[in-house]
Amino acid sequence: MISPNPIPSGGCSASACGSSAAPEDMAPEVWAKVKNHPCYSEEAHHYFARMHVAVAPACNIQCNYCNRKYDCANESRPGVVSERLTPEQGARKVLAVAASVPQLSVLGIAGPGDALYDWKKTKATFDAVVKDLPDIKLCISTNGLALPDHVDEIVAMNIDHVTITINMIDPEIGAKIYPWIFFRHKRLTGLEAARVLHERQMLGLDMLVARGVLVKVNSVLIPGVNDAHLIEVNREVKKRGAFLHNVMPLISDPAHGTHFGLTGQRGPTAEELKKVQDACEGGAKLMRHCRQCRADAVGMLGEDRGQEFTLDKLPETIEVDFSRREAYRRQIEAKRELAAFARMEVKPAADAKPGRVLTVAVATKGDNVINQHFGHAKEFLIYRADGAGVKFLGARKIEDQYCQGGLGEESSLSRIIALIKDCDVMLCAKIGGCPKAELTAAGIEPSDDCAHEFIAPSIAALYAKRSADTPADA
Repeated sequence: MISPNPIPSGGCSASACGSSAAPEDMAPEVWAKVKNHPCYSEEAHHYFARMHVAVAPACNIQCNYCNRKYDCANESRPGVVSERLTPEQGARKVLAVAASVPQLSVLGIAGPGDALYDWKKTKATFDAVVKDLPDIKLCISTNGLALPDHVDEIVAMNIDHVTITINMIDPEIGAKIYPWIFFRHKRLTGLEAARVLHERQMLGLDMLVARGVLVKVNSVLIPGVNDAHLIEVNREVKKRGAFLHNVMPLISDPAHGTHFGLTGQRGPTAEELKKVQDACEGGAKLMRHCRQCRADAVGMLGEDRGQEFTLDKLPETIEVDFSRREAYRRQIEAKRELAAFARMEVKPAADAKPGRVLTVAVATKGDNVINQHFGHAKEFLIYRADGAGVKFLGARKIEDQYCQGGLGEESSLSRIIALIKDCDVMLCAKIGGCPKAELTAAGIEPSDDCAHEFIAPSIAALYAKRSADTPADA
């Protein structure tokens, strides 16, 4: 099996402009746009970081799942911010992060309101950033109501990634999600509001696709409201050319003060979310690695370093070392070459029975490698192996790590086991005797035998071994 040994940053068999790791089903010009974007490429999220700046507080719609007044520094939830920034403050913060985090590749504005309704602040921030940081990708997240009015400006600013939150294509369902919208200087409610929002979202999507902008559609799964309907949403956005569809779970906690939280609307279980995602297969390509980031998130997906870069902690003088950023990209291209070579080992087992499936939880810090201690893991990546190969299913966040202050927390362990109870195997870089015994007792095989090996080939080899060891009629 290929081992991902550290790669010197001085050389690379692929240039920074391209990589042989590009997916076979993706046009080169599209791969060039997404290969360093952690939200648009599952592969890129292992290597690159994103940053959101909270410069756009105003919003033109009200969602029953949103309350932008609540904030907890330890919470990951869209719309949440600790600091609202002016465009000047936002640009300065971006430069400070770029100087400290060479992995930073994307600057997104996702609120905490709507980036396009607060367009002047959004545009001023982007204008200020690109002057001093020309290698950054620009990205916008919007509810779509104001989108058709700004497509020309989006294209002119070279913003080639836009995310639209589309929770319905049926205004009857939309009226249950949106109490009101503010459009053309009027507040609209009920079916009229939902109808106008739907029409504007579809128009904006069509206009962006026609101009070559990549569009990701976010949809919040709300049990009993739009769960079955999201399959229709998926078909419609695929027909209109959306690049990705991200079906994500409703976060509904009464403490957040949202309408849904206060009225008892629950979020979906992991099984319910997976069921809807699976039902959408064959429609628009699904994003399964979303972490539902805060509107001021900083760092790799699955982590948030925003509290390291609050205004009071920014240095007086900020200098970005572009040679360091370029060296990091060269190093990643070399790692991608290794990972692409490793993926050649991932082949369907010729004798595998169609119904034989292996579900695997992986503890990783990134780089497509099994490189995280079980007790330090903040999340698990979930994979499915069967006769067709290895497929990524999604990420599951660990609320409380097992190792805290050098000691193992039994209460945390029980919650972690419940989190991956449907998995057959858990792969990590290292695991202690106690959690190993508890996982085994729960029917989950823990293993650190593949420590520091690539994820997909390791799972493929494990699946092949299990298939070989299992009688054909089992």
